[in-house]
Amino acid sequence: MKGNVIVGQSGGPTAVINSSLAGVIKAAQNNGIEKIYGMHHGIEGFLKEDIIDIADYIQSPSDLSLLKRTPSAFLGSCRYKLPKIEGNEDVYDKMFEIMDKYNIEYFLYIGGNDSMDTIKMLSDYAAKKGKSQKFMGVPKTIDNDLPLTDHTPGYGSAAKYIATSMKEIIRDNESFGASKPTVCIVEIMGRHAGWLTAAAALSKSSDCEGPDLIYLPEVPFDVNDFMKRVKELAATKSSVVIAVSEGVKLADGRFVCELSASSSDYVDAFGHKQLSGTAAYLTNLVTQETGLKSRAIEFSTLQRCATHLASRADVDEAYDVGYVACQSAINGDTGMMVIIQVTSREPYLVNYNKYDIHEIANVEWKIPHDWIINDGTYVSNKYLEYARPLIIGTILPYYASGLPKHLTLKNKKR
Repeated sequence: MKGNVIVGQSGGPTAVINSSLAGVIKAAQNNGIEKIYGMHHGIEGFLKEDIIDIADYIQSPSDLSLLKRTPSAFLGSCRYKLPKIEGNEDVYDKMFEIMDKYNIEYFLYIGGNDSMDTIKMLSDYAAKKGKSQKFMGVPKTIDNDLPLTDHTPGYGSAAKYIATSMKEIIRDNESFGASKPTVCIVEIMGRHAGWLTAAAALSKSSDCEGPDLIYLPEVPFDVNDFMKRVKELAATKSSVVIAVSEGVKLADGRFVCELSASSSDYVDAFGHKQLSGTAAYLTNLVTQETGLKSRAIEFSTLQRCATHLASRADVDEAYDVGYVACQSAINGDTGMMVIIQVTSREPYLVNYNKYDIHEIANVEWKIPHDWIINDGTYVSNKYLEYARPLIIGTILPYYASGLPKHLTLKNKKR
């Protein structure tokens, strides 16, 4: 007799993370799994035995359909780092005791780099102790920085939001500047990899000239060169719009946002410094040195929760990787992550495979340097050809009282 399934969500949410959850649930249902459990707030909640019976909330196909259209992590997320196995076996013994208590045989975790490390350690411990449980990673991150997969679910929708918003910002900024140019600097997420900021280039089309400059964390940021370019653009244009990654660094390794007096010292459980204020710092600098009107726009969490603007390709692929991961675990696979393989970009065709989690966990994939052009201030057509298929299509929300309707733990609890 099959054991039960448990699934958790971890790290920053995306517009399609719940579509992956829907895929896991559907695969478990199709395989006759008796109980499907959810970790309330990921592995952190699991350690507290805060476990949800999915059947209390997902009772019909319409619930699954609404779940796919709901932003944020339906089960609740966390940023919790498991300790290394050596010297902390009591922590791992506790987790396996909980799994045995609930007859959990299949453990699915939806997340990014750090979440895949959780799958790696749990599968390693299971192998070391001869445990039967199977562990599979379901890829998720708007940062698109997981290796070996062509791209990561969540990225396409975030890229669609960024490109759409950039078109609208550029149109708005062009409304002014009759007497003086207006400079607008847009700050986009991305600590070490510039995939999200690169998406600003997708706004360039027959009805939009796109951003004037794009700055990625893959290239050291030169403040003096930045100011020189802004002044040159302002001398010939009435509107200047620049996309900058929150994680751009100086040549000495300091984040540009650290130059601001309001820089935060907060560091999360994984040692990640909170990044914010890059655009605000640069707009103040532009105004001080040029006297031009300059404004900063920080997309912040908007770029990861705009399910109303989700890419259809992204929603479908997020669902598929969840389904394939659960099916693979039930078939006996463990210690792996599902990857997306693109067989053709035009027409756009994909298939799914699995890869050893040890080759994925804690590894960051960045934009290839030959895709970065103009002395590090723009991206090439190679990036555009790569990214355009990922933002195609849309999935319409369900509306109530004129607003998108969402599925939450509160509004579905029996």
